[in-house]
Amino acid sequence: MSKNYYDILGLSKTASKEDIKKAFRKLAHKYHPDKKGGDAGKFKEVNEAYSVLSDDKKRAEYDSYGRVFSGAGGNAGPDMGGFDFSGFTGGQAGFEDFNIGDIFGDIFGGGSGRIARGRDISIDIELTFAESVFGAERKVLITKTSRCEVCHGSGGKAGTEMTTCTTCNGKGRVHETRRSFFGSISTTRTCEVCRGSGKIPKEKCAPCHGAGVVRRQEEIAISVPAGIDDGEMIRLSGMGEAVAGGVPGDLYVKIHVKRHPFLRKEGANLTTDLNVKLTDALLGADYTVHTLDGDITLKIPENISFGEILRVRGKGVPIEKNRRGDLLVRINITFPGKLSKKGRELLNELRKEGI
Repeated sequence: MSKNYYDILGLSKTASKEDIKKAFRKLAHKYHPDKKGGDAGKFKEVNEAYSVLSDDKKRAEYDSYGRVFSGAGGNAGPDMGGFDFSGFTGGQAGFEDFNIGDIFGDIFGGGSGRIARGRDISIDIELTFAESVFGAERKVLITKTSRCEVCHGSGGKAGTEMTTCTTCNGKGRVHETRRSFFGSISTTRTCEVCRGSGKIPKEKCAPCHGAGVVRRQEEIAISVPAGIDDGEMIRLSGMGEAVAGGVPGDLYVKIHVKRHPFLRKEGANLTTDLNVKLTDALLGADYTVHTLDGDITLKIPENISFGEILRVRGKGVPIEKNRRGDLLVRINITFPGKLSKKGRELLNELRKEGI
């Protein structure tokens, strides 16, 4: 009876490649035979399922025929449990999208020696329509893990001597060789004692207890650029959460713009509607138009048409220094609800003139 690879990974047939990767990583950690409570048999099944479902061609064959003809599953070799090692050498099956240090370094409690990175965080701020057009400066107070201001992240008391870490012998990394289901595997991980610096203080910093980071409130200045749209994100590099011995994550600011009662933004231009009386549309008139820069007088030319657009230069969104988009005024012609006797007589005279 053929195996159901989707059931083995706990997925549906509509699972994406990212879903398959996540499911494999989770189950590989759970069943690895070198871990306490591991299961070699289930670990082989998980490897076999991943080697098929992670490859587009093999997955298509499996979905169509319930088996694979291009070399996977039981065809990979009796001692490999259906696992295809081609991914480690640039092949198209197995772990081609994974870094071997990411998978096995995590399984054995280590890593590939890469610099640790703090967590990204996100906040939301609300702007008025005018602030979104002209830009704004905001200050927000957030609670996050930050570098200790006393020891500047060193973890040592001010003036204390730094000594060589005895765990890694000053190298900042620890090498380990472990026997596993795959044979002997060497891994390198960042030293947890010195956090990769190779040095440790003789006396710890009191405020952060030697961690180099503390959780505290921090005021952050946010510069919102002119012309930003609702839903856009601003990324502040390095303003996320700090991590001992590593680099901080990023802060993402999501923008929410309040609606304006009569103005809309279209690229670098602002648009608005203006209601004009029929007689003014025929004879021309001056109208007051509200803009973000204050009220202006707009001249309505004679015989203007319904829907015609008048352009007011330089009253739109700032594009660059000393340059802005325009304000576009769309004309709506309003008609009288009820005509007086005199008004009707005048219109009849106009009709006689062919107007």
